[in-house]
Amino acid sequence: MEIKITLMKFVIITAIKEFEKEIKQILKKSGVNTYSYRNVTGYRDSTQDSLETNWFATEMNENESIMFYALTNEDSTDKIYSLINEFNKAEKTLTHIHMAILQTEKTI
Repeated sequence: MEIKITLMKFVIITAIKEFEKEIKQILKKSGVNTYSYRNVTGYRDSTQDSLETNWFATEMNENESIMFYALTNEDSTDKIYSLINEFNKAEKTLTHIHMAILQTEKTI
């Protein structure tokens, strides 16, 4: 019996809540059909920003965000990365979709 070893990546995607539909489409286009997601509170401390660049005129900013996470193979990970990069380049807002890729040593 031959054991096939597939290297997996742990992908974490964060964005504002408004991008939830787009992220789901990106995952589907990348062949990722199994993932988890949850609503999270995004936080930004803007005490170091100048008053001219701080649109919110407050020092502490919280916003409704979303976090997706999935174990994917390398091909799917590369597709997700590419599609998020394309989305971010086309997006005209100040916020983007963020992605982190973590190497997974073992899974069961």
